[in-house]
Parts: sequence; C-alpha cells; structure tokens
Amino acid sequence: MEKRHPEYQYLDLLRETLTGEEQVDKGTGVKTYSVFGRQIRFDISDGFPMLTTKRVYWKGVLHELFWFLSGQSNIKYLVDQDVHIWDDYPYKLYVEKVEKGLVAAMGKDAFIERIKTDASFAKEHGELRHIYGELWRRWPASDGRTVDQLQWTIDELRKDADAHNTLVTSWNPEYLYAMARPGEGARFPICHNLYQLNIKKGKVCLQLYQRSADVFLGVPFNIASYALLAVIVAQILGREPGEFIHTFGDVHMYENHRAQVEEQLGREPKPFPKLRFTESFNSLESFKPEYVELVDYEPHGSIKAELTVAGGYNKALHG
Repeated sequence: MEKRHPEYQYLDLLRETLTGEEQVDKGTGVKTYSVFGRQIRFDISDGFPMLTTKRVYWKGVLHELFWFLSGQSNIKYLVDQDVHIWDDYPYKLYVEKVEKGLVAAMGKDAFIERIKTDASFAKEHGELRHIYGELWRRWPASDGRTVDQLQWTIDELRKDADAHNTLVTSWNPEYLYAMARPGEGARFPICHNLYQLNIKKGKVCLQLYQRSADVFLGVPFNIASYALLAVIVAQILGREPGEFIHTFGDVHMYENHRAQVEEQLGREPKPFPKLRFTESFNSLESFKPEYVELVDYEPHGSIKAELTVAGGYNKALHG
C-alpha cells in the first residue's frame, strides 16, 4: 500500500476548519472558523516539510528565523532583506503616535522606506519589544540579567543527549495582556509560544506548541520555520534531524480566506524538497542564512490572501 503523503495531515486540518465553530475576533470584528487541540508530525529525514499545494515564502521563512536566532527585535534587518511580513506591527504603533500628535503622519510605504534608509528612525520606530528573538536569546530576568534560552538548550543537549528539559518559551505573563503593568504589555500576539528539543534514536526532534494558528496563511510558514530550526540545531550538534511535531491550541480559518482554502484543497501534494548546507557551522553565531539551500522545491502556484492583524493586546479588554 502506498504511503500517504504527509502533507495530507495539513490538508485534513485545513478542511476541518471549514466547518469549525464560528467565532469573532474582538479586536477586528473578523469572523473565524476554528477547532481546538490538534497535532501533525513530519519525519524531516524523509523530506523537508515545505508544503507544496501552494508556494510557501521561503525567503521570508529563512530570514525571519535568522532574525529570531540572532536575538534581534528591530524590523530593520527584515526590511533590509526585502522581507516585509512584520511591517504592519511597528507601523500600527506609529499610527497610534500620530493619533496622539507625537509624530508626523506618513503612509506605510513611506514609513518602511524610512526604516530602511534612516538608522536613527529605525532604532526609534522599528523596535518591537518582548518578541521572539528577545525572548529566545535575551529573556529579561528579575535580577537584570538576560537569559539565552536557546543557547542553553544546545549546551544542555551537548552535555546530556537524554535531557528532557530543553525547551524555549516566548510566553512571559509579565508582558502579556492585562497581566502586564500599564504601558508594558506586548502589543502583538505571541502565537507560537513554546518549543521543546529532544534527541530520539540519535536524531534531533522538535515539538512546537502553537496556542493560536492562522491555518491558511500562518501554519505553512510555521511548519517550514520550525522544521528549519530543528535542522539547524541538528547541524550544530553534529546530528541528523528527526521529527518535527506541531501541536496546536486554537486552529482557525478567517472568513475571507474560505475561497482560497477551497482552491488549495483541490490540489494534490507534490514531493517535498530537500535542504542542504553549503558551508559548515557548529554554533548559532557561525550560522548564516546564505548557508542554506532549498533543493527541488516545485510546488503549485501561490494563493494570495489578506493578512489579518488580529489578537494580542486589546485596549478595550485589557485596559
């Protein structure tokens, strides 16, 4: 019997959201259809899980992950790489300053151009506090230290391949929602909030817990990103990658993505691509995005859909 293509796990989840429970995002008023508590898993040794039923934005996956890995929290790096997946978040904060009369009004395109060309402007307006890169590599400790969670997990696995404690969290209640002090709350949603590394049969496995998942736009990107993280950590440790396990809390489809979801569900998966490294590296600091090459990725065409900037801090709910 022919083995079922692993991408069908994702397509099954996508199809399930079509008849999920109707809910409404309180911040935007946008309707979603959602299910709760699901899991999919991929054996990376059988192929890199870049979904093929629509083209996944590889350049964005690669540079966003490097942005996280290098502990950065200013979008200037991404803008300089012509990756614009985070542009909406600092611009939203800038617009709030405009409404308070603190800065001059400008459109988003002009704002992003200033981020790219004006380092002092980028330093002031391109910074996003309490986000993944900061929390992975510079977690703010109560005594003023910063804690490098990701480096610690790598060091721990070097010392003890049987370790069960190597996890990284981005969920810091001190900076979230109404739990934060006034003015200290993170202003965008921490969605993929916890991952654990583990070595099984000599291979590096990674499990992600994602508390909130935009199944059409976000999840294909998240799968590729965290599978790539597993491959990079495996390379640093001198091991092979094993499984990527993706565990979900709320999985939802936005109402305005329904037509695109139905289009994708009409497509058959193609073979997964492979990854290879063009240069060797054995540490986070020696890794560079240009060392990664995606081989034999021949997906179906892109399916465009509008990003909804939803979730996270809501002044009406959280004060």
